[in-house]
Amino acid sequence: MNDFPEKYVITIGRSFGSGGRALGRMLADKLGIKFYDKELLVRAAQKAGLNPEYFVKNDERMPKFISGLIPFSMGYNPVAWFNDPSSISSDSIYKAQSDFIHELASTEPCVIVGRSADYVLRDVPNTVNIFVHAPMEECVRRIVERHDCVQPEQARAMAEKTNKLRSNFYNFYTDKRWGHAESYDLCLDSSLLPMEELADFVISYLRLRLCPKA
Repeated sequence: MNDFPEKYVITIGRSFGSGGRALGRMLADKLGIKFYDKELLVRAAQKAGLNPEYFVKNDERMPKFISGLIPFSMGYNPVAWFNDPSSISSDSIYKAQSDFIHELASTEPCVIVGRSADYVLRDVPNTVNIFVHAPMEECVRRIVERHDCVQPEQARAMAEKTNKLRSNFYNFYTDKRWGHAESYDLCLDSSLLPMEELADFVISYLRLRLCPKA
């Protein structure tokens, strides 16, 4: 993959059970670049001098103090309006993650899953934003197969709840809409191709987008 730029980032948003994380891992392996998902939380916490437990607990969850009357965008400081420790910690967590994501993008090519990384890196060149989804029946099958749940009904409930949390988080911290095509460069239904072929398709797209013409 020596024809790719020295620095580029692939961000992946995903519906729960769609295989977005698996696709991200496969892309990173095929491209020989770093992959960041849950470990990003720990490293960002360590970098910021914060307790990693708070990062995990608040992962892709919007602050509890949210009010529909007060809009939020990056740069807004809730401390001026609220004296709720949980809201302040949520804002600190998001800022620490965003700072660390920027640091990664400036130092190495990588794949970043979730954490509204596409929005955080919206002004960074060579960033390609992907969203992975699948029909609910397919997501339920994946969830059961990977033993997150035993019963399909439980898997469906888990998927619906997680998607709502991710959507609320993304919509709260960005000026875009989670899962809407206009928010991303490429949207993929993971049920239409085997994961290996899907990864190869994405790499072909990346080469067209990022690699200089011969």
